[in-house]
Amino acid sequence: MHISKFYAIFAAIYAPKIMRIVLFCENKYAIDILKPIHDEAVREGGNEMLWYVHRKRISEFPLDGEVAWTHDMQAIYDFQPEAVFVPGNIVPYYLPGVKIQVFHGYAAEKKDHWVIRRYFDTYFTQGPFFTKGFERLAKKYGDFEVLETGWPRQDWIYRNLHTFDGERERLLKESGRSRIVLYAPTFSPSLTSLPFMQQALVDLVRQRDVLLLLKFHPLTKPEIMEEYRQLAAETEGMLWIDDYTVTKYMLMADAMISDTSSTIYEFLLLDKPVITLRAAAKEIYWRDMAQPEELVEAYDEVTQGDGMAQLRRWVIENYDPYLDGQVGHRMLEGARDFIRRHGVPTHRKLNIWRKYTSIKTFGRVKKD
Repeated sequence: MHISKFYAIFAAIYAPKIMRIVLFCENKYAIDILKPIHDEAVREGGNEMLWYVHRKRISEFPLDGEVAWTHDMQAIYDFQPEAVFVPGNIVPYYLPGVKIQVFHGYAAEKKDHWVIRRYFDTYFTQGPFFTKGFERLAKKYGDFEVLETGWPRQDWIYRNLHTFDGERERLLKESGRSRIVLYAPTFSPSLTSLPFMQQALVDLVRQRDVLLLLKFHPLTKPEIMEEYRQLAAETEGMLWIDDYTVTKYMLMADAMISDTSSTIYEFLLLDKPVITLRAAAKEIYWRDMAQPEELVEAYDEVTQGDGMAQLRRWVIENYDPYLDGQVGHRMLEGARDFIRRHGVPTHRKLNIWRKYTSIKTFGRVKKD
């Protein structure tokens, strides 16, 4: 066989299969989770992609003009996707394509992280800790698969570890402070530290040489956001951040304050110290406070002799060790492998309640 013909056959067999891909963006926080998958699919070349953007939750889409997207579920169905990547808990059962859960974070202590709603054909897990848990659930339910890939937002982090060093230095110079601390609480009313932290945060910026960035979850109650926005405007050393992404500010920060939020683990994976107020986690790998008045003391503990480094190393090895820039690649290959073995699913079989929930959330479509 002529060598050129051999390489042509080899390329036909092993070249990536072109796919029609939907990136299912229900909330703003999903944008920078899905974008690395999009970027990898573009890098491969040939893949067709369409973003679904929830009309009510994302009225202004930051990637408008950069990617193909729609608010219209009928357009998503007519696109006939072969793979649907979802960072949320639900996806319309009637959409064709392998439905892939890629998760919206690492908060394993939140009960809904482990709830199987039967919407997904496969779960692409972040690391060994999550893989073991979902493999146990896969054996129990018997209708989905599990593949360990890492979390896609880590690809963006890998490529931008030092992108914002200049901006960090500018913020420090303008503020006259020497360190940056990020306050990134959860929005959940039963878990958030927001009602209790105002005075403690003021005390921190007055007593320590820090610039405090306030970056809240987009689902935080508007009245609470406005209260803290005003506090930042009135307090030297505080800066309100109005941005859809928190990851950029994690890269710039030296330490983080939170409560029960998946951002805790994202920050630990950067090998940086975390302080929380009454975190709901069963296992604590950071400095947890019983009372907000402990904040200045806790800050001193984690920055002047951090004894939590070994615990953070455990988190990195077990929660997500894939800071290699290849998560998006593994996810696309995982989708292709599923399709090679099972074909492209036409829909997902569900009970009546789950179908009703799907239709109530996303509406109906007309099928040919």
